[in-house]
Parts: sequence; structure tokens; C-alpha cells
Amino acid sequence: MNPRLLLLVPLLLLHGTAFAASTAEAEKRLQGAVNEVLAAADAAPSVGALAESLDPILHKHLSFDAMTRRAVGPGWRQFTEDQKKNATRLFATLILRTYSSKFTPGERAVIKFLPATSPEPGRYEIPTTLLYEGSHYNVIYRMEEAEGWRVTDVVIEGVSLVANYRSQFDAEYKKGGANAVVGALSHSVNHPK
Repeated sequence: MNPRLLLLVPLLLLHGTAFAASTAEAEKRLQGAVNEVLAAADAAPSVGALAESLDPILHKHLSFDAMTRRAVGPGWRQFTEDQKKNATRLFATLILRTYSSKFTPGERAVIKFLPATSPEPGRYEIPTTLLYEGSHYNVIYRMEEAEGWRVTDVVIEGVSLVANYRSQFDAEYKKGGANAVVGALSHSVNHPK
């Protein structure tokens, strides 16, 4: 055997061990987050009460900063610090309302976690299958180590939440810059459909 290859074996083993540990941490964090959401959904007497109880849970487990920045795209660099804070706050409110409105009090979701993959170092995708109210969904949670193991995107049936909003925010940005994006977010939050 080539002596150089022998030198690589310990490095590959260390890399594999680190990947396994990181993957296990990402999976553990996501399962904990999902369990917190399910417990809140079980305890909520109404959708309004659920939104209130989910607020701190989602802020703990989702990186709204990363999600908002990516949803806005390259135009984010043109936002002032106040516009960034306002956009992130509004986007978090929009996601919270949208997410909580999907739950029916008393209905329990059944989630199966599948093995995580790592498209690049520090980023993990954890696929799940979800059975809710008789329908099956494929959901992938994207998490990043740099974001403190928080979710940075959710892909439902092949549609990325961040990419979906990015197409909307890009159109607003092209119309009127950062103010147009913040205005559209404010309108969505203050005038839900």
C-alpha cells in the first residue's frame, strides 16, 4: 500500500467522526425543536393561542436573520441597519402567522426523521416525512452549525420557503429598493389574506 494513503487514513477517520458528531447534533437539535412545536400545538386551545406559544419556540430554533437575508438576496447589502432589523422582525411575524395557521388544534402530526446529509461543511439537510390530517408531505429542514444549529430554510414538497419569498422580495426590491420590501412585508403582516 502507498505510504501516503496510510497517512490519509487517520485524517479520513477523524473527518468521518466529526461529520457523524455534527450530523447527530443537527438531528438532535431538530428533533428537540419539532417536539417543542408539537407539544405547543397539543396544548393550544386555538390557532391564536398557538401563535403566541410558538413565538419564543420558533425564535429559538429558526434563524430569522439568515432566512430574511437570503430571502431578500443581494439587495440586503443596500438595507440600512434599521431596515434590516425591521425586515427581519416583520418576516419573523409573517412566518409565525403562516406556520401557526397551518395547525388545527387537537390534530397531531406524525413525523419520521430520515438520515441527515451535508451538502457542504457546516450545513445539514434533514429530510422528514410528515403525516398530518391524512396527507403526506416531504419536508427538508436546512440547518447550519454557524447559525447555532438553527433552521435556515424549510423545503416543503420541493419548494424552498426562502426561495419562494425571494422571488417575491426581488420583485419588490426592483420596484423600490429596501423601502418597497419593508413596505410589502408590513402590508402582509398588517393585512393578512
